Formats: sequence, structure tokens, C-alpha cells
Amino acid sequence: MARPNWLRIRGPLPLGTRRMLGLCSFLLPLLVWAIVSYVPFIWHPNMLVTNPGDVDYFQVGMSVDRATFASEVTSALQAKQAPPQGVPANPLYLPSPGAVASAFIAAFTSSAGNAEGGWMLASLWKSIQVIFWGFLISSLIGVPLGILAGANTAVSHLVEPIVEFFRYLPAPAFGALAVAVLGIYDGPKIAIIVIGTLFQQILIVANTTRKVEFGLVEAALTLGCRNGRLLSKVIVPAILPDLYRDQRVLLGWAWTYLIVAELVGATSGISLFITQQARHQHFAAVFAGIAVIGIVGLGTDLLLGRLGRRLFPWDRSAAL
Repeated sequence: MARPNWLRIRGPLPLGTRRMLGLCSFLLPLLVWAIVSYVPFIWHPNMLVTNPGDVDYFQVGMSVDRATFASEVTSALQAKQAPPQGVPANPLYLPSPGAVASAFIAAFTSSAGNAEGGWMLASLWKSIQVIFWGFLISSLIGVPLGILAGANTAVSHLVEPIVEFFRYLPAPAFGALAVAVLGIYDGPKIAIIVIGTLFQQILIVANTTRKVEFGLVEAALTLGCRNGRLLSKVIVPAILPDLYRDQRVLLGWAWTYLIVAELVGATSGISLFITQQARHQHFAAVFAGIAVIGIVGLGTDLLLGRLGRRLFPWDRSAAL
């Protein structure tokens, strides 16, 4: 019996199959979430009060655990009072997909209640600016230094030991120092993203540079190519597809540092939106804010992936 193509190791897949599998990767978790949210006997450890009866501290819409609700029902019946009524519900911190979708739409069409008086769109745009400048500064330093470290042994031994030391230091530990030096606005947030990605970036780019096929370098040396010309005409063009892919991965790391960075003097950004909604226990809006980060990040990566296939059509690994 022939094995299906999609079970073969590194086997090519038709475009339709790739799209179907990509869609399933989102639909399956969403299906599990919907089952947990809408099927009462799956989990639903709480009860949502629809009628408080004669229980004075119950209110309509209040969520209580099942044991407490059952105890109050028993007490009311024994006292010949009106028992409370309710329906099974999940805890407040796990809203349903429908509630999150509604909060998502509302966040873009009504005030998010943040310090700027703007919507989630304004908060998101502020975060994108922080990510852009932080990653740009990191790349302007990290990419050239990584290429030099990967191409030159002396630079490697001079740079990489101290970089290895700093990459183990957590970027949030520099938060107080960044605020003291750069103030409370965007400066320290950008600095934390730079610290979080720069040292990793140098090492990853250096490692990518070392993977250049030695035969290519040897042939260039035989033809009289030396130093700067060898670097710019042979090594850099040879690593461009892999370097581009490294930057896509590192951009994802920059997004992971965003929340921590924005908590340093949080006066704007998507993190402020999320923390304010959590403070008021609007967990559907919290999920919506988290989802927005994932949507923007994934959308950016898909666009960069498509651009990469246009820029480097000879790179076979990009087509897998």
C-alpha cells in the first residue's frame, strides 16, 4: 500500500494540501476551545446565577463554584425559601470564542479606556512602532557584527565570549536601569527589545555565516578575491536566504519581549490595553488583545515569507 505523500519525510505537498493543513492547525484548537466553552458536561466548574432566589448575596450574572451554589440551594430548600437558579458556566478567566470575537470587534470600534483615550488600534500602532525601532537598532548592530564574527576568527574570539555572557542576562533585569537612563516613555521599551534580541542575533548570524560552503570561499580565493571583496561578493550573497530567515525568527522574539518592555512605565501600547482590561476582569477583551498580537505577528511573518520567495527564488527550503 502506497504511503500518502504528506507522510513522506520532507516530501513536497500540493498547494491545496498545504493550505488545508494550515487551516486545520487553527481550527483544531478552536474546536477544542468551543467544546470546552459550550458543552456543559465537559468542564463548567461554576454556576452562573440567573435568579438569586432568597440568597441575599447572590446577584444575576454572578459566577460561583458548583459546591457553593449547591450548598445555597440546599440551605434555601431546608429553610423553605426560594432557591437560587443558574446554568453551568466556566470560570470568568475562560471566556467563550463568541465572547472573545465580540470583544475583539468592540475593541476596534469603541474606546479601549486607555490613558490616550484611544482605541485598540491606537494602542497596537504604538506597540508596532516600539517593535520596529527596537528590532531595527538591533539588526543594524547585530547583523554586521554577526557576519564579521562568522567570517573572521579573530573577530569571533574577540566578540562572542562577551556576547555569550550577555545573552544569558534577562532583558527585563535592565528595566530599572533603562528607565533611569532613558526616561519613562518609549526609550526604555525599545532598549529592552534591543537587549533581548541583539546578543542572540549576533550569535545566530555568526553561525549562519560559518555555514557558507568552504568550496565557494576557496574558489573565490583562488580567483584572487580577498578580504572586503570576499565578504561582500561571496559570503554575504551566499547567506542572504538564511539570513533573511533568521531575521524572521528573531522578529518573533522581539514580539515576545514587547509585553515585558511595555510594562516599564506603561503609558501606552497594547500591553496597557491588556492590563487595564484584566484589572476590570474583562477577560474576553484580554484574550482579544492577546489574539491581536498573534494576528499581527503571523500576518507579518506570512508577508515576509512571501517576499522571501520572491527575493530568493533559488532557495528550495523556502518552498517546503
